[in-house]
Amino acid sequence: MSVNGLDGIGDRLLVIFDGHCVFCNRSVRWFLTRDRRDRLRFAPYESPKIAGVLAWHGIGALEPALGPSTFLVVRDLGSPAERLLIRSDGVLTVLRELPRPWPAVATVLGWVPRAVRDLGYRLIAHWRYRLWGRLESCPVPTAEERGRFL
Repeated sequence: MSVNGLDGIGDRLLVIFDGHCVFCNRSVRWFLTRDRRDRLRFAPYESPKIAGVLAWHGIGALEPALGPSTFLVVRDLGSPAERLLIRSDGVLTVLRELPRPWPAVATVLGWVPRAVRDLGYRLIAHWRYRLWGRLESCPVPTAEERGRFL
């Protein structure tokens, strides 16, 4: 099935991340090692393949606050139920797709009010380059990971 030129998504979640952020790349690696049910696909903001998805959700010139400093997750890509989850909601959605104990962790974190979760998220997003650094280019996935990236 091809949606907006994106193949291999199916009913998986599309995780959009800042490819130049060391913390974001480490997070993606962490998700990859735990995604044993193959529920996630990944794409950096910088990928031209997802420009249409971002534009569809008004990300870019219309909504600069949702740029590369924000973790985005697209659920049901290309369907009428397509939904964009941002910041901590996106992280919790991804955690729910991982094996135990991560869905339980997501449930517990979900009890924290979104405003508080997103405040923590924004603090990490603000300091991430200073704390973890910035890459000049997106890392190249290994051969076995390549099929999980768009």
